[in-house]
Amino acid sequence: MTHPFVHLRLHTEYSLVDGIVRVPELMAAVAAAGMPAVALTDQSNLFAMVKFYKEAQGAGVKPLIGVDAWVREVGERAPPSRVVFLCQNLVGYRHLTQLVTRSFLEGQQRGAPMLERSWLQRDVLTGLIVLSGGAEGDIGQALGRGNAEEATRCLHRWQSLCGDRFYLEVQRTARAGEQVYTEAVLDLAQARGVPAVATNDVRFLTRPEFEAHEARVCIHDGALLADASRARRYSEDQYLKTPAEMAELFADAPELLVNTVEVAKRCSLEIKLGASMLPAYPVPAGSTTEQFLRDESRRGLDERLEQASALQGVVPDAAAYAERLSLELGVICSMGFAGYFLIVADFIRWARDNGVPVGPGRGSGAGS
Repeated sequence: MTHPFVHLRLHTEYSLVDGIVRVPELMAAVAAAGMPAVALTDQSNLFAMVKFYKEAQGAGVKPLIGVDAWVREVGERAPPSRVVFLCQNLVGYRHLTQLVTRSFLEGQQRGAPMLERSWLQRDVLTGLIVLSGGAEGDIGQALGRGNAEEATRCLHRWQSLCGDRFYLEVQRTARAGEQVYTEAVLDLAQARGVPAVATNDVRFLTRPEFEAHEARVCIHDGALLADASRARRYSEDQYLKTPAEMAELFADAPELLVNTVEVAKRCSLEIKLGASMLPAYPVPAGSTTEQFLRDESRRGLDERLEQASALQGVVPDAAAYAERLSLELGVICSMGFAGYFLIVADFIRWARDNGVPVGPGRGSGAGS
């Protein structure tokens, strides 16, 4: 008997704080378990995305790209809450990259990139499916405090931003306080008619890897494994469970597993790899990128020949240099790198004009 299920929340080793899942081994395990798709939701980053995408395609598994993020309430003492974003399409991916970038540039708090609540507007969340973040989400935290009214307000806020792209997240990983949250969130989902999904908040591939995972967490936290008083935020159940194991765990709510497959169907992000994505360099009207590079290069060569003549008192062989320049430009333009060289030249020119040291470089377009 087959059990429909897709893991929608998973941290790889690129989640430096709490993940040890290696991508190639992950894809082999997902394929072996017969799961049609799997999500990448590393903590606050997309560092593993390209590797994950390639490995998934090679294994015949549908890759779901997302991020597990922290959201903070600016001006309030409330602790940050979690939320999970999954890209439906290229629009959603671009919005997610903007949010992640902004969290690193503007949202750093004690070394952890965070999103500010005010950044999460309807237009920014277009193309993204949002999971509530489980017990650590804003709804989960409210339910954990026994404040059903606050949880309902948080739910309405997310629904106003995402509509039917918002899902309540339910987990059964035997962590402290989780059972109280699970019962409350299932009641909320039923009372409000909100779809919910089962996730296992995966941090490692197999149960025996729990100790290795705890070592990783201790390294990040600066704690000792043997310290009885250290925080224990994870359980040995947070491994890549098979669909059959998840079906047994949620035997009383099989629709939560079915919904994971529906979420996977709603995500169809296609990423084009191996293609140049350079911006178009602005050139004067009537010119082309290649012609402008040739004109700029010849102008620069003329200036350097004049400087060499003035400093050394010897007239260089201008014809030989012009011939060599023509050869080099022919290679550059034939390979489609004219725009790249102009962009790099723009960087170097700005650096010199603003007192930034520029080294001589060697062996590359950037160096030359």
